[in-house]
Amino acid sequence: MNLNPTHFSVLHLKPSLLKNLASLGYVAMTPIQAHSLPLILAGKDVIARAKTGSGKTAAFGIGLLSQLEVASPVVQALVLCPTRELADQVGKELRRLARFTDNIKVLTLCGGVPFGPQLSSLEHGAHIVVGTPGRLLDHLRRGSLQLKGLKTLVLDEADRMLDMGFQDEINALIAAAPLKRQTLLFSATYPAEIAGMSHAIQHEAHEVSVDEVHEEGAIEQLLFEVEKEQRITAVARLLGHYRPESALVFCNTRADCQELAAALVALGFVALAIHGDLEQRERDQVLLRFANRSASVLVATDVAARGLDIKDLPAVINYELPRDPEIHIHRIGRTGRAGGLGLALSLVTRQEGRRVQAIESLLGLSIPSGDLDALGVPTGRPPAPPMVTVCIDGGRKHKLRPGDILGALTGDGGMAGSEVGRIDIFDYHAFVAIVRSSAAQALACLARNRIKGRFFKVRCIS
Repeated sequence: MNLNPTHFSVLHLKPSLLKNLASLGYVAMTPIQAHSLPLILAGKDVIARAKTGSGKTAAFGIGLLSQLEVASPVVQALVLCPTRELADQVGKELRRLARFTDNIKVLTLCGGVPFGPQLSSLEHGAHIVVGTPGRLLDHLRRGSLQLKGLKTLVLDEADRMLDMGFQDEINALIAAAPLKRQTLLFSATYPAEIAGMSHAIQHEAHEVSVDEVHEEGAIEQLLFEVEKEQRITAVARLLGHYRPESALVFCNTRADCQELAAALVALGFVALAIHGDLEQRERDQVLLRFANRSASVLVATDVAARGLDIKDLPAVINYELPRDPEIHIHRIGRTGRAGGLGLALSLVTRQEGRRVQAIESLLGLSIPSGDLDALGVPTGRPPAPPMVTVCIDGGRKHKLRPGDILGALTGDGGMAGSEVGRIDIFDYHAFVAIVRSSAAQALACLARNRIKGRFFKVRCIS
């Protein structure tokens, strides 16, 4: 009998595990499972691009369960998750996958809940531990979590953990793990930080990506002919018509940057400017507000935008074409990533025909023209950004960690982890992105509850 190549039975799993998978309705593997499971079962390090709902939990879960020594009640697998909700979800899925295998213990360790029961559970032993970086590190430092017997380390939604500021906690946990181990890294996106993390913590990692990161036609380009004095109005019209959740607008000079950002703010857009005249503190705040989606428009010069890595950027607008066609390609390459469709809109005057020709020659294609007048004039105020940024007057110097803030919001504050976005911590301040509709709840929670035993001043900066 010929087996379907995506059927779980082709993996030669333990009969009890196969029986359980069948009872759960797991017959054919999802693409991420089909590509990653053979590598995971072979003990290889894997870096996989996978979003929630792709079947990634079962992919690493089946791998972990297949390699456990049930008779040895030590922590053999550790799964790091960015939020308590995801950790609970992963823990439940692992228990479902393990239910036909006797005596496997899966323990979930997250902040926002008392230490006592967790300490008691750890004393009784566990094979797999799932948790958030802050609480796991607390147990590691107390000595209640031992990683000497660890065989497999999993970082789930690694990009989100980095967004939330857990880099230090992750580094400390990895430093306590055995060098000889399997490391599985799952991330929805592949920013430079994820590539760097993989290089630092994995050994000859196999990259698994079900979809190509850049697909042909992933960036839709359009040229709009304008008079020089129409540029500001034209940018507002493009933003009003296409309504991207966030847009990066490139200017060739600092003066144009400042003028355009000020004009957009006057029109009701939440717009920020970044250029060489900003102090580092100002630059940091501008970048984090745009990255955490509490500002819709970032107006930048090419120099100021170097190193800027914004995920899921829907649109790039050229206020003016660059003189170097290579720079144009670099600019528009910031959108249309991770399999998404990007929009690159460029304003051009009749005098810039040679720049257009140089860009088209380099691209090997003709860029279609759009009709600005056909877009109409936007009415009403622009939509508000989906997030707001809350500033806490405490930071690294006050021993604040992302897990402390997340725990305060999702524990006593009663908020869901999905309502909390990026967490950025500096020496004396911390910035937290909160879903706009939950901003008042977050401010009230942080104002009335202690973090690390003390009260901190909090305010919205956007």
